[in-house]
Amino acid sequence: MNLLFKIGFLEISIVNIIDITLVSLLLYQIYKLLRGSVAIKIFLGFLSIYLVYLLVSALRMELLSIILGQFMGVGVIAAIIIFAPEIRKFLLIIGRSSILSNENVWQELLFWRKRETHAFNINPIIEASKSLSGTNMGALMVISRNSELKFYAESGDLIDAIISKRLLISIFNKYSPLHDGAVIIYNGKVKAARCILPVTERDVPAQFGLRHRAAIGMSEATDTLILIVSEETGQISLAKNGKILHNLSFQEVREFLNDYLTGVDIDEKFEPITVYERNRFKGSRSASSAS
Repeated sequence: MNLLFKIGFLEISIVNIIDITLVSLLLYQIYKLLRGSVAIKIFLGFLSIYLVYLLVSALRMELLSIILGQFMGVGVIAAIIIFAPEIRKFLLIIGRSSILSNENVWQELLFWRKRETHAFNINPIIEASKSLSGTNMGALMVISRNSELKFYAESGDLIDAIISKRLLISIFNKYSPLHDGAVIIYNGKVKAARCILPVTERDVPAQFGLRHRAAIGMSEATDTLILIVSEETGQISLAKNGKILHNLSFQEVREFLNDYLTGVDIDEKFEPITVYERNRFKGSRSASSAS
């Protein structure tokens, strides 16, 4: 059994250490997934009741154990119903992190093809963003490297047109019937417009409107890079993996797009929402003290 040591009547083995470590990592990932939402309080309530159930079972308190045992049996079904959105998000994270999530993986495995980068000319995106930012026209562009995002593309109007500056500007024009929603860009083409994106359920700063919330939600559910042009300020933001970079220059946007499309890991360059809120608070506090 690979016994390591004993603490009283407890026998600790290597398997126990691995088991405890894996459970700790699982609980930590669940906490990260639920952090900032109302569901974290419900989860902590379930966890507290389960710990009490384990305690009374160990103390052989039979009546209380039976009552809590019945509650835990029903609680599993209740938890699945209550945490349905979080479970779906968790499975999406696992799916997008898997090598099998790549649509071309089977071709690569069966035909031993070298993985190709999906870089394309991003000048139309940059130039269109400049024009949209200068005229304070809001925009939401989802740039995908590995997938056509058919599920989200089918929620809007399919276009499948070669990307161009004039096309993007005409889509996001305030009088265009396609401007309300997101554009999905894949492999140098605008796959669809007026697409509906999942909105994040996390707490975000009040300055972030629905476009930013949708961009963060899409970045949580998929491995994409989302570009946001603010309609109020004209500022450019990028969202990826549930994180965001705000008020970027066009040169920075160009560098991030090139790195992402060529397979460079850029996740560490993005800031969590909590960091942005903390930096904004520090900036406002220093400004008020200076005045």
